[in-house]
Amino acid sequence: MDSAGHSRASSHHHGDGFVGVIYGDIGTTSFRFSVVEPVERNEFVQVEHETCGTVLGRVDEVERKTDLSLDRAQVLGDGEPVDIEERVSAQVSVIGYRDDRGLLQVPRTPFRAGGAVSKGETATIQEVIGLTEDKKHGAYVGLLAGHDVPVYLDINAMVQKHVSIVAKTGGGKSYIAGVLIEELMKHHVTCVILDPHGEYASLREKGKHAEGAARFHVDPRGYGDAIQVFSPDTKINTGCRPLKFTLSNLDARDILSLTGSARVRIHLTALRKALDLLRQAAKDYTIRDIIRVLEREDDPQNASLVDELEYLSEVEIFAKEGTRIDELVLKGKTTIINLKGVPPDIQELVVNRLTTAMFELRKVGRIPPMMLVVEESHNFCPQVGQVASSKIFRTLASEGRKFGLGLVVITQRAAKVDKNVLSQCNTQIILKVTNPNDLKAIIASVEGLTTAMAEEISRLPIGVAIMTGGGLQMPLMVEVRPRETRHGGESVKVIED
Repeated sequence: MDSAGHSRASSHHHGDGFVGVIYGDIGTTSFRFSVVEPVERNEFVQVEHETCGTVLGRVDEVERKTDLSLDRAQVLGDGEPVDIEERVSAQVSVIGYRDDRGLLQVPRTPFRAGGAVSKGETATIQEVIGLTEDKKHGAYVGLLAGHDVPVYLDINAMVQKHVSIVAKTGGGKSYIAGVLIEELMKHHVTCVILDPHGEYASLREKGKHAEGAARFHVDPRGYGDAIQVFSPDTKINTGCRPLKFTLSNLDARDILSLTGSARVRIHLTALRKALDLLRQAAKDYTIRDIIRVLEREDDPQNASLVDELEYLSEVEIFAKEGTRIDELVLKGKTTIINLKGVPPDIQELVVNRLTTAMFELRKVGRIPPMMLVVEESHNFCPQVGQVASSKIFRTLASEGRKFGLGLVVITQRAAKVDKNVLSQCNTQIILKVTNPNDLKAIIASVEGLTTAMAEEISRLPIGVAIMTGGGLQMPLMVEVRPRETRHGGESVKVIED
């Protein structure tokens, strides 16, 4: 530094990975550099700082500055040659460095102009971002976008603090849910999946070799030995074990809530009376028995109640021996509840009964700590209106962590999911979302999401997710790894190839 206050930038030899030189006005949290070797948006770069050592940054924007004016562009359009001078410049946000106590810090003084910028090295990225390759407790979900650095989510953190997966339709949410469940199965985590479209049973089957899978070090495999599938409707969903409920466990109000009848009050007394008569006579009874008792009473009001019950009798969901929850939830195994083709009101009922029973049994330690995966969760805990299962999901979101019952909430409509449930999910996996209401809901429920990251959500390419929580120290963009199993959620083609 000479007396006039000028500092001389020397042109010294640049090492490997050199991409450019810092120029212009420089801050402590951001700077620009001239791009010598190509860099992409969201890529990590590193710079030496005089007092802090190696500092990590992320490229926010890359732009090409040219001297081509509108007039000269017109000339070029007329087919005449024009000389264009151009320079590429990049804007970087500083992430920081680890101090000697291992805390993430941002420099307090600006970087030097003329300083060399290099591609982020794996070791620097892992240290600064705090990415540990903990295979024992971590779920391997993919690689850091633009870098071959593996990303692991902490499985304990996921079970204790709940997970949400949001994307727009076709954005790959059930694909990444599949990746997550593969990891849970690998670590023998007990799982129950509520599957309204029947797309998760394919986890039993080995997938195909995906293109470019070598980079991710993933080999196809199936998990048939770890999975059991139940369904209330085994006619549609063949090859499933039947899921049944015991009628004698339900009181009059439960049964009416199943019928979805709007006229609960009128029917309640009549139904209670009928159930009391049956209970005195027998331990077990069927819906047909209830109908028979009601038809004996000559009350014209009972006719509509009988119609409601006829509907329930057709859905063959009740049996003398209901499915036991401890048969459903097996330690270290994954159980899929296939609800494909089951009417929505019956789905709600099934989900409500199962979830409530699991929570009660988990509280008293009758079933192991577990993950409950809820696909299409806006149907079971909606933001607007109440469904049968709304209450239990609110309870689970706020109290599940105390008892080791974690939720994975999956939806393509973040705005339509109960905010009380969504805001309790501390591990978030966000794929491309473009609907402004959903974006608002996501941004409101994610801590530490920078404006740049929030803008990124609507531009994410297929297969790239923003992940936050789960032991990660900041939101990261992750290229989701290929599935080991066959993905069951392919769309139906209208026009065949």
